Amino acid sequence: MWPHGESIPLPATVFGILRDLIQERAGIFFDADKRDLLADKLSARVVERGFNTFLDYYYLLKYGPDSGSEWPHVLDALSVQETYFWREVDQIQALARDILPRFVAACPGRPAQIWCAACATGEEPLTIAMALSEAGWFERLPIQILASDASSAAIAKARRGIYRERSFRTIPKALQDKYFAAAPGGWQVSPDLSSRVEFANANLMCPEEIAPLASSPFIFCRNVFIYFSPDAISRTVRFFARKMPRPGYLFVGASESLMRLSTDFDLAAAGEAFVYQLK
Repeated sequence: MWPHGESIPLPATVFGILRDLIQERAGIFFDADKRDLLADKLSARVVERGFNTFLDYYYLLKYGPDSGSEWPHVLDALSVQETYFWREVDQIQALARDILPRFVAACPGRPAQIWCAACATGEEPLTIAMALSEAGWFERLPIQILASDASSAAIAKARRGIYRERSFRTIPKALQDKYFAAAPGGWQVSPDLSSRVEFANANLMCPEEIAPLASSPFIFCRNVFIYFSPDAISRTVRFFARKMPRPGYLFVGASESLMRLSTDFDLAAAGEAFVYQLK
């Protein structure tokens, strides 16, 4: 058995087929210079399954009768859970100040469904809920905030609703005190705020899992595409366009762009931010 805590060697040939399988199932793409990173992330799971080589683990994921139950562990291992409250808040403030008023004018009486498509441990959808609460939207409009992530471990943390100080590094202290209470292990989100968000497991590469969520007119898919292959990005954005109603708005991260892709979205200004609007 391989020594505990050490990375198992990942030969280039095995890296290629394993990387392609992960891209197909999870959308995440590892460049050639990230081979050691992939080995570090998955070695512990390979050992837990009783294997000495990544090739054996690849065959389990590709052909094993219990591959379906193994993939959630892969998604947990590969998940990037670096997030925090009030991150890239300009887009969220634009939603509250500029986009929702347009939506109400164009679709009077229609409820607003907002989907955070890769919410990690929940800071983003809770930030949206705080911003909309501060702007008084919950008293004016039926709003449903849905939040999903491929990692079941991340969703479990989001549902627990306890956050450490690092998650509050950019949020105004007054909002932290208003919507959170000190608790063992950190800060507990208030019941009123947590009730505004519905968390679920969903893999962006599984159409049957995301179809009900993608019917939202507002989709936040931020800081996800930086990890995806161009093919996975195109597949995801096309699926969003097919399912979203009009008017539809897609929010991506500040370091992400769809400009090099042929999509059904146009880049548009909203307040001090930019958003992709369904053509």
